[in-house]
Parts: sequence; structure tokens; C-alpha cells
Amino acid sequence: MRDPLDLYEPTGDESSVDARVLIHVFDGFVQAGGVPRLVSEHLLSHFEPRRIGHFDVDQLIDYRSRRPLMTFATDRWENYQNPVLAVHELRDAAGVPFLLLTGPEPDYQWERFIAAAIALVGRLGVQLSIGLNAVPMTVPHTREPRVIAHGSRRELIRGYQPWFERVQVPGSAGNLLEYRLGETGADAMGFAVLVPHYLAQNDYPPAALALLEAVGRATGLVLPVDELRAAGLSVRAEIDKQIAQSQEAADMVAALQQQYDAFVGGHERAGLLGDDVPLPSAEELAAEFERFLAGQAGQGGQGGGRGDTEGEDRI
Repeated sequence: MRDPLDLYEPTGDESSVDARVLIHVFDGFVQAGGVPRLVSEHLLSHFEPRRIGHFDVDQLIDYRSRRPLMTFATDRWENYQNPVLAVHELRDAAGVPFLLLTGPEPDYQWERFIAAAIALVGRLGVQLSIGLNAVPMTVPHTREPRVIAHGSRRELIRGYQPWFERVQVPGSAGNLLEYRLGETGADAMGFAVLVPHYLAQNDYPPAALALLEAVGRATGLVLPVDELRAAGLSVRAEIDKQIAQSQEAADMVAALQQQYDAFVGGHERAGLLGDDVPLPSAEELAAEFERFLAGQAGQGGQGGGRGDTEGEDRI
């Protein structure tokens, strides 16, 4: 059997690494609100990252499914955005070191990739691994983003209430890494933030903020949040402005608020829908908001998000 660590190449001096926390966030199957990218870019831009190693993406990535961008200038190819899946060492605002594993989610060789990551965790002395995700859900943007916590030990997620009793979802490399780490007896946990489904194709800073705040509470790391908070307030104001222009959209937000508050308040119901109020379905809500926000984007409003990428999975 091939050595899993053949997938990984150190590019820095590992002997000086003294980080006890590894954060892993991948850009892949579920990327609601652009949150994986927002989180990784925010951390890498606010601290001084030192890359200590990278994975061989040629063995892990399906280029035809997620084609890297190239820039053509007049009569020549000027640039190629090479995908990078790397481990960085950063130091928080108090100087405490931590590791960030980020880049495209592997398409191939999950078990070899995860075996390599687990070996790296052991070699570097990591004591806690935290995965970050963002999922679209029928929640209103007028409420604080809710974070679902899960972990290899219940003690790691004390204070968080469960959102689901039992559910099967498509797997991801990040969630499988958490699962496999737990099997080894290592401490591993994850946070998934719920993004309003009608905003899933737009950058949504409030969700990225919620994840970083959750990581800070779990680890004591001092992470930058002020810019994300300001960006979130700006996005919220623009969305509210657009919704105020459509009574139909306003009614739908009110309906979402009602069903969300009923669920959070403890109504005994398997989903987010209350029994006594005839509300639109999730599909109807999504279709209406996509139509509404797309129309606003065409008039120069906030509604435009990132364009679809060829072969990319969408919720």
C-alpha cells in the first residue's frame, strides 16, 4: 500500500511548530454563502501565514469538475490560478500559534488524504482539530446565524443544543476527517453555520463571523471579527432595503421568522414548519427570493453573487 504521506510535502521547518489547534476548512461540495472562502481568506489576510506544507492536488482534484481559472490577455495566456491545498501556521492577536488547513476539498483518495492528515496531526502535536462548514437552510437573515456543533466527545460541544436527532447527508472530506480522528481517540469537532437558503449563492459575512466566534469560544484564540461584523451589517442593510421594495418578499421573510421562532422556541415538530400556519414551501421561498434578488442585481442592487462554476454542485 502506498504511504499516505506521499500526498504531502513539507515546505517549511516543522520542528518549530508549536500549535495545538488545527482548523480545517475546504472549498467544496457545500459552500453556502461563500463562507469557506470568506473564513480562509479572512484569516490568511489578517495574520502572517507561514506555509509549512502542501498536498499534491494533482492526485486529489478533478480539474474537469472544478476548472481552475486562467487569464487571457489580448494574445497570450497571462495567468493560471493553481489550486493549493496547504497547511499554514498562523498566530492569533495574542501571539498564540494555530494551524489552518485550507484549499479545495479533495475529489479523490479521501482515505489516503485523511490518513496523511491524521499522521500530520500526530506529528505536529495537534490536540484539537476543528472543521468549519456552512449549509443552506430555511432560516431568515433577520436572526443571528445559528451554529450547529458536533464532536468526537460531548464535552467538546458543551452548551450547544442539537438541531437534528438523526439525518443522513452526503459525505465530505472534512466531516470524514473529523470522524476518522474520533476513531483514533483524538479530540475533533466541527461547526456548521446555517445560511439563509435564499442567500446561499451570495457572499454572507454574518455566517463567517459566527463560525470564527464559535472557534474563539472553543479554543480561546483571539481571531479578527470587526471587519466581518461591519461587512455583515452592510449586507443586512442592503438586503433589508431590497426586501422593503417588495411586499411579497417581506411577507415571506415574516413567514420564515415565524416558523424559525416557533422551532427555536421548542415547538414539537420534525421540521421548521409550524402546524397552525399555512406557509410557503422551502422551494417556493427559494424560487421567489432568487427571482427577486436576481431582478435587483440586474438593476445594480446587492443580489448578484458569485457566478456558477462548471460542474460545481449546487444546493
